[in-house]
Amino acid sequence: MAQRFIDISVAIEDAPITPANHRPNIVYSGHDDTWPGFQRYYPGADPEKIVDGKAWASETITLITHSGTHMDAPWHYHPTMNHALKPGGEPAATIDQVPLEWCFRPGVKLDFRHFASGYVVMAKDIDEELARIGYALQPLDIVLINTAAAARYGHDDYWETGCGMGREATLHLLGKGIRVVGIDAFGWDAPFKHTAKRFLETGDHQLLWEGHKAGREIGYFQMEKLHNLEALPPFGFMVSCFPVKIKGASAGWTRAVAILEDQS
Repeated sequence: MAQRFIDISVAIEDAPITPANHRPNIVYSGHDDTWPGFQRYYPGADPEKIVDGKAWASETITLITHSGTHMDAPWHYHPTMNHALKPGGEPAATIDQVPLEWCFRPGVKLDFRHFASGYVVMAKDIDEELARIGYALQPLDIVLINTAAAARYGHDDYWETGCGMGREATLHLLGKGIRVVGIDAFGWDAPFKHTAKRFLETGDHQLLWEGHKAGREIGYFQMEKLHNLEALPPFGFMVSCFPVKIKGASAGWTRAVAILEDQS
């Protein structure tokens, strides 16, 4: 049976979708620009004698590991993890330590596009959506969260749009054996603007980065800045999401892809 591949990643590009410190700087060098480097490797190479006089194309990129579609490791959230599973917890995993078998698993999409920006998803919202689509989560399913942020990708307000996953909802998923999740918003938690407003009103520090900080209790890996989730069915597909292997890092860029069996 043929397979259909759906790209659920965004490109690494200098686009007006994030704060400035998250935007990569990309210097593109074309085939006519790289002769000095080409000739360092091939001394005496003559541009007039090589095919069409062209060297190679190359790019130099300066970016953080949280640019573009990427996977966060538990180390990003806290120095330790699994306090709910092991007395005293254990060192938090870095991105190069993600179990590879967790990165190619059946996917489940929860459609929360109807929630207002800043809404914090609760456990009951997850259960209601699972009941609506008629699916029971299985351990190590990859859960993808479709939010209103997807429609604002490429716009200045993207990073302030969409609902977010709170501590309760995150632990609810982790309690069912989920270890890799993803969202098409700027981050897993509710956008900073909305959380900051609630914090100023209440002074409650438990509100700050609550979905991420759930990783202290049970370690998990999360993808952010996914895209095109509206093209997916609620379930019945595989997700491939192997992150770049960066030693000791808090995240790694990820080319996330959904794979469907083509019924046609």
